[in-house]
Amino acid sequence: MKLSVCFEAFNFGEDYKTRVKALAEAGYRDLEFWTWGNKDINVLKSFKEEYSLNFTAFCTKSGNLVDPGKHEEFKQGLIESIAVAKELDCKRLITLSGDELEGVDRCTQHESIVSGLKNVVPLLEENDITLVLEPLNTRVDHKGYYLWDADEAFEIIDKVGSDNVKILFDIYHQQIMQGDLLRRIEANINKIGHFHAAGNPGRGHPSSGEINYSQMAKAIDSFGYSGYIGMEYFNHEPILEGLAQCREIF
Repeated sequence: MKLSVCFEAFNFGEDYKTRVKALAEAGYRDLEFWTWGNKDINVLKSFKEEYSLNFTAFCTKSGNLVDPGKHEEFKQGLIESIAVAKELDCKRLITLSGDELEGVDRCTQHESIVSGLKNVVPLLEENDITLVLEPLNTRVDHKGYYLWDADEAFEIIDKVGSDNVKILFDIYHQQIMQGDLLRRIEANINKIGHFHAAGNPGRGHPSSGEINYSQMAKAIDSFGYSGYIGMEYFNHEPILEGLAQCREIF
């Protein structure tokens, strides 16, 4: 397992450029972020070259899959996001299901997600991009979001049937919603394309709260996972000391 740092979660200053530079100068080369539309891609490219950065993942432009009427918008946003990913030599994009539609049964929305993802599989395969769909918690942080159930998320991946579409398994979100983390991860390790980590409760440093991340890391390694786990936690000071502790955990 390799450690990635979400530079938008760490406040070295209001300017994302300051955050990237601070992390890079501290020796963190594998970085990820949320949205690309509010960033100067040429600046990120220059940082990538100057510091030999590897951008591990970022979010697609549009993430509403529960509504079939939004599928074309989702596809166009993905096309634009893939173009940015190629500029940054990033092989992984993050997408969301969208919020649950009022008055529409979950089965219909489930199948809409499947069809929306199937529709973009050729695009992903052609460009050698992996799209990771992220379930979120609806109890604390994302009320109204559709995809909170990891088991349903894995079922969606099975139905889509492409190695280019996987799950972003956020350990913090799934601990809140369902728990039984390692059993779910082991049974579905080949469907997971990325992890996120934060302590629960509070979404703080992984060493805080009820999740034993040292044991989690050892177990996930033993399952054969060799990809990235993104540090996406908040409110831990000093920042670099906290990240140094993460290196020891993961």
